[in-house]
Amino acid sequence: MSPETSHLNSAPAVQAPSSKPSRLLAIDALRGLIIVFMALDHANYFIAQKHPPSEIWDGMFPVYYDTLAFLTRLVTHLAAPGFFLLMGVGMVLFARSRSERGWSRWAIIRHMLIRGLLLMLLQVLIVNRAWELSLQGWDVEIYIGVLFALGICMIQGCLLLWLKPIYLLGLTLILFVGTELLHPGLGMWDSVSFDAVNVIWLYPGGTSVLWSYYPCLPWLELVTFGILFGNWLVQDPRKAFNWAWQLGLAFLLAFAVIRAFDGFGNIRPRMGNTWIDFLNPVKYPPSMAFTLMTTGVNLIFLSLFSHVGARLRPFVQPLVVFGRAPLLFYVLHLFLYAGIAHLVAPQGTSIPLMLPFWLLGMLILFPLCCWYGRFKQSRPAQSLAHLF
Repeated sequence: MSPETSHLNSAPAVQAPSSKPSRLLAIDALRGLIIVFMALDHANYFIAQKHPPSEIWDGMFPVYYDTLAFLTRLVTHLAAPGFFLLMGVGMVLFARSRSERGWSRWAIIRHMLIRGLLLMLLQVLIVNRAWELSLQGWDVEIYIGVLFALGICMIQGCLLLWLKPIYLLGLTLILFVGTELLHPGLGMWDSVSFDAVNVIWLYPGGTSVLWSYYPCLPWLELVTFGILFGNWLVQDPRKAFNWAWQLGLAFLLAFAVIRAFDGFGNIRPRMGNTWIDFLNPVKYPPSMAFTLMTTGVNLIFLSLFSHVGARLRPFVQPLVVFGRAPLLFYVLHLFLYAGIAHLVAPQGTSIPLMLPFWLLGMLILFPLCCWYGRFKQSRPAQSLAHLF
């Protein structure tokens, strides 16, 4: 679902053949892990019908009285920020590999522009049809979801690939703090204009005609940080993965401080003083607290996967299979879980009874992802298969 650059236009290619397999395995394994968590969230939505209200900046906010329900939601928070982060990393790796094959800068940009537009079209034309199958009802005509936002961010991000790391860092910090400063506060829902520009670029929310949970600018910070990390990865993979766990811990510490003070960086105050309230920040748009918490955990997982040796690799390989066919999995799993819900659970289930159906969906899609991953790797660099 998810492109290597520091100086693609001037610097020589970095030669690190011995590190390439483990580097790609770590990225694919993390992508596969967050796909598994994402599928859990959507199985909860379609089959159990126990999905909580969204953690949005104003209006109804989820309050949990069941630990299992909260933990089921908590682990799935890693998915969306992980996709945006890894897309940035993947754009760098893609650009470097194609540059080494003789692609021009324009050819690389053109490929990413097409892929970005494809993601946006898939959201509007295909994926939204799956959401309309929800047994809980769906009355939004046009939904701006994660694929649409990833598409816009890819279109913007491909123009940033050749920025120097220091500029990428500065842009990431500006987006990280700036989008929080510019966002309206709690209780201002009725004063915000939910026109197409605001809904697509700035504020989650909208009307029954157009609704968005993923306006582009608040999520772009994760793509620019991913591009920055991709630069580090190209220059020195071992050092980059070492920085990953250190940054991950630093992000989690910063998250704890921001949540403890319960002020700027949270968008809205905590609902209470329990540990659940502490770990339940605003996701739409991603508050600073949410970004720090989820990205911190994702970076630590990425570092752990980079140290997987031969003995543990068979246990990680299923995640790699999912991670190498993310777009195929994303589109199919929504229709699959919606179909399961209509067949076996029209009234919903408990979360424990939903879990076997979640696993069943993963088992059904595993061989398809395995086949498509091999098929894509067998295609030449110019093949349309690499758009998916």
